[in-house]
Amino acid sequence: MNAQGPSLEALRQLLAGGVPPGRSDEDSVRRQWWAALACLQDEFLLPLKPRSGLWLASPLPALYEPDLLRHLQGWVWAPEELGNLLQPAPPLLPGRAPAPDRAGAYDPGRFARLPLGAADGTDPLLLVITPHLQIAMALHGPADGRQLLVRTDPASLSAALALLDERLQRSAPEEGLRLRQALQALGSLESDSNLAASFWPRLAERLAAMAPSVTLQPLVHRRAGSDEGPSGSSSELALLEALTHEVRTPLATIRTLIRSLLRRQDLTELVRQRLQQIDGECSEQIDRFGLIFHAAELQRQPAAPKPQALARTDLAQLLQQLEPLWRHQLQRRGLELQLEIGADLSPVLSDPSRLETMLGGLMDRYSRRLMAGSTLVISLEPAGSRLRLGLGAAGAPRFDAGFDRDLGSPQAVGPVLSWNPETGSLQLSRQATARLFHSLGGRLTEGSGRGLTVFFPLAPG
Repeated sequence: MNAQGPSLEALRQLLAGGVPPGRSDEDSVRRQWWAALACLQDEFLLPLKPRSGLWLASPLPALYEPDLLRHLQGWVWAPEELGNLLQPAPPLLPGRAPAPDRAGAYDPGRFARLPLGAADGTDPLLLVITPHLQIAMALHGPADGRQLLVRTDPASLSAALALLDERLQRSAPEEGLRLRQALQALGSLESDSNLAASFWPRLAERLAAMAPSVTLQPLVHRRAGSDEGPSGSSSELALLEALTHEVRTPLATIRTLIRSLLRRQDLTELVRQRLQQIDGECSEQIDRFGLIFHAAELQRQPAAPKPQALARTDLAQLLQQLEPLWRHQLQRRGLELQLEIGADLSPVLSDPSRLETMLGGLMDRYSRRLMAGSTLVISLEPAGSRLRLGLGAAGAPRFDAGFDRDLGSPQAVGPVLSWNPETGSLQLSRQATARLFHSLGGRLTEGSGRGLTVFFPLAPG
């Protein structure tokens, strides 16, 4: 215990007491976390329409439903690198401040922001206390044994509140007093003994409806032994973390709701097509933000990061599996796809769990330079001890007016993003894209003929 009191990591360990070790990896446990947040709010909190209660979270506000934020009092332990990002924005027009709600309603802009300590860790956690529902959730465990913790038993929740109260008494006594007053104002609590039994099946249903995608992981953390202070790069990474929280969460919720609607049999064909289009757009943007995250993660690593664990990957088969999805995405933008794959190609060494999304990002990055009516040509052929993946264009007109400027001198937006003001395109920079492919075993080159090429090493044997 330090001068600030018990750490938030101690709270996670408390919640993990008596729970078997986890077996998930980072991507899958993050998917569980996002699904659990959506399930908690959509399936349990919103139907109750709570008008009083409290929540405590780290390292970002985990709740995002406006009706909950309006009435529940909050505390957030956030990294210093976030600066004022979590402060509410002023009204855009003079005299347009929100009108005060009825008595007892809570202003979402006034949740307390508290400093995240070095020993707290950055795994997300959330504790919600309302008169009729009490729950604690957190991610916990080592890299090879990650798990989602969900506790609803009164003993665990009481111990968690006692730990947080002690933390606030030591580090922020005024906030500690507010927390105790908020708890006293709730009066006696009704605990639902069946909450856990109903929560896990609902969570499983939501996870089953979610398509696998690159999942966002925490960007802001402190490495052991690192004396790196806040800098321009770390501030941008903190901003990206905040933005991905604000963007991906509602997109994932929208996609889940859309897919539940698509299971209905009474939809007209036009409505079904529109819903499928929204689903596709949500998935594309979720994956785009995932790639931005991974690029930022690599940017923060040392100049010579540890190589990723590479495995035999049938790249030809992967491209054939992705062809229908890519063709559909391109057709929405008036583009066609032509896939040219050589015969009897050997497998390559790569990371198959991330290569699919990375290839989709490369296709999206290149195709955004093409004008409607063009054809994106993707080829795969042998090149000595490697396979050569090429992206080019056919048909006229092929490239938009801003293509040359995009290739020559795009405006950098931090270390991993570039912006083309002529086309309004915000995308990964060439350097960030090349670094991502290098982590997956590939080598990206951009030729003078406006084509992209990625070389992958052949798998031994």
